[in-house]
Amino acid sequence: MVKLSSLVWGALAVGHVVSKDIYADKRRISLGTGSDVWMDEAEIHALVRNNQRFRDITDMGPQVERSRASNMSVFPTKVTQQAVVNPLLRQVSDTVPQNVLRNLTSFHNRYYNGDFGRQSSEYLFQTVSTILGKHGQVTRFAHKFPQSSVIARIEGTSQGSVVVVSAHQDSINQMDHTARAPGADDDGSGSVAILEAMRVLVQSNVRLHNSVEFHWYAGEEGGLLGSTDVVRAYANTSVVADLHLDMVGFPASPPAVGIVTDYTDSSTSNLVRQLVRAYTDLPTADFTCGYACSDHASWHDAGVRSALPFESQFLDYNNNIHSPNDAFSTVDFAHLLKFVNIALGFIVEVAGVEA
Repeated sequence: MVKLSSLVWGALAVGHVVSKDIYADKRRISLGTGSDVWMDEAEIHALVRNNQRFRDITDMGPQVERSRASNMSVFPTKVTQQAVVNPLLRQVSDTVPQNVLRNLTSFHNRYYNGDFGRQSSEYLFQTVSTILGKHGQVTRFAHKFPQSSVIARIEGTSQGSVVVVSAHQDSINQMDHTARAPGADDDGSGSVAILEAMRVLVQSNVRLHNSVEFHWYAGEEGGLLGSTDVVRAYANTSVVADLHLDMVGFPASPPAVGIVTDYTDSSTSNLVRQLVRAYTDLPTADFTCGYACSDHASWHDAGVRSALPFESQFLDYNNNIHSPNDAFSTVDFAHLLKFVNIALGFIVEVAGVEA
């Protein structure tokens, strides 16, 4: 999490951007104060060190109208697919999440603008490809920096809309971007949670009406860089909604699912509250980030429904993040798996099921 401030598919498969020097020129940075500042790489790293909330808006493009067609598509208001979802939940396991998170946290860091970020994204691509197998397509989405986003698609019976479930794969050390940053909770936890949801889905016999895509964004810690690029590439795609999981493995006491209510929409958040009640034993607690704190905001700003269920009712509860202390041993996998349940419920309810 930034603690600081079809046709499209074919295009993704051949890559999005060929340049690999995102900081060759200054970047346009929003500090949330109503004005933007052009900054170089060193100045951006200073923001990170100082816990300054920011967002890189250089490549956002013009703001879209809120009346985007995807926001007018049919969206469920109640949980009705328990007969389909409950058997899926019995297949959820922490075996794959634990194995993959061990490997992700074994990289020195997963910094988006360095070689470890490139290597970790390649590992993730190979892992997703192995699990998905013949059940869908996986692609690397290239950016202006070495780390690629990874996108997996499972086709629905309809050639219409897409449901997105996402996380971010990169990690950062707040004090020194070259230093150790295992990123277990932020956001290795979300990354392996959506991977497990994908695994369960592809091993089931569930046939979805809409297609579903799993997105692992690069460069979130640089100001939502990867999701900004991906969302722009989907400008002409009907995306029903995005469910974003950023930090799902470090519960507070008592445990709860936090529902972020800014840079999200009320209809999607309301459905998530119902999914939490239906498929977990946790209460929900609303809170605001106060800024575009993760990649759900990229979809929201493009006029697409988005929701962010969070690991606890407190945004800054996990003090380990962005440091060497965000380690594998700190992740509560029993808690993490409850977010797998939420993701599976979201996919089935929003994508719809064919008889």
